[in-house]
Amino acid sequence: MSEETTETGAWLTQEAYDRLQAELEERQGAKRQEIVDRIEAAREEGDLRENGGYHAAKEEQGKNEGRIAQLKYLLEHSEVGHKPADDGVVEPGMLVEAEIGGKTLTFLLGSREVAETLVGDQDIQVFSEKSPMGQAINGHRVGDQLSYEAPNGKDIPLKVISAKPY
Repeated sequence: MSEETTETGAWLTQEAYDRLQAELEERQGAKRQEIVDRIEAAREEGDLRENGGYHAAKEEQGKNEGRIAQLKYLLEHSEVGHKPADDGVVEPGMLVEAEIGGKTLTFLLGSREVAETLVGDQDIQVFSEKSPMGQAINGHRVGDQLSYEAPNGKDIPLKVISAKPY
């Protein structure tokens, strides 16, 4: 296993891990109880077949439980680390400038969960290290030229212009 990713999970900063852990605790505690209370209140209203509040609360319960499962998996299978070294090597947590298919693009390489913590409201694109482009560029250095196969089957040329810790 590498330091940046595990075989099944993503690399997370400690801040992202803590934020996700807090969300999990909220969803398993207060939010779960709030939904259960709404379901119980709707049940007391009578006929469940035509009870919109009951069905809406049950749907929300399903979404909440799905997110809980997603968070548990992510937290259990992620590698928690620090910001990458400023050594010009592309890896998760780096702000990368690259010429891709003739256009210059600046993006953060990492998971969406990391991006929410690092980027916040800033208008920065995020590409997963598990995407075809992310897998191809990960580990390359400034100045490297390579290509990767896009999901549509086309071969896309790429040149690493810069890579700095975000």
